[in-house]
Amino acid sequence: MSRKTTTIAAIAAVAFATTMFPSGRNAAALAQAATDQLTAPVTVDAPELVPDSITYIAQEVVQPLADATPAAATLTEAGSLSELVGMVDTDAALDEQMRCLAGAVYFEARGEPLAGQLAVAQVIINRTEDGRFPRSYCGVVAQPGQFSFMRGRHMPQVREGSAAWNRAVAVAQIAHKGLWESEAGNAVFFHARYVRPGWSHTKTRLAQIDTHIFYR
Repeated sequence: MSRKTTTIAAIAAVAFATTMFPSGRNAAALAQAATDQLTAPVTVDAPELVPDSITYIAQEVVQPLADATPAAATLTEAGSLSELVGMVDTDAALDEQMRCLAGAVYFEARGEPLAGQLAVAQVIINRTEDGRFPRSYCGVVAQPGQFSFMRGRHMPQVREGSAAWNRAVAVAQIAHKGLWESEAGNAVFFHARYVRPGWSHTKTRLAQIDTHIFYR
């Protein structure tokens, strides 16, 4: 029975008692019982909320934490180009384009300091972004008349596994990923300092690194 229904019934009982027994004990008792019913708390059972279904998880639910020291961030924390070269993984397989870039560094500048090797790689990268040259590393390296170590469109055999090759691979990856700024900047031409090509007078000289001079 609802609280509203109970209240109406109690009021009716009081009225009936006072009407039928205006002065008797029974009337007073009946009236008191009706009053008690009016003031008594009414308990209403709340419906139990039960989910449609329960799913049990056998393993702990743990939010994975992000890697606080990603590889790229670690590499950029190197204090010198030499330290950075030593941190690069040179055992990973190279695709054709990266092999062309590393090969150019190896044959053109393996006797140069690391800054000189990086500059040669940077020139090749810069050329791929300049409309006057091919759009790929292999295209730039194989362009006729540009690199004297090339045999037509073929690169000589590399001594893979040697320290010089590993350095060239590391330098190529550093240049390709932009992990270290090169002194060559945006140069797209260079030559050895012991030669003086005619075109050098029409270009802007940017830097000299050991035996190479770089131009824009």
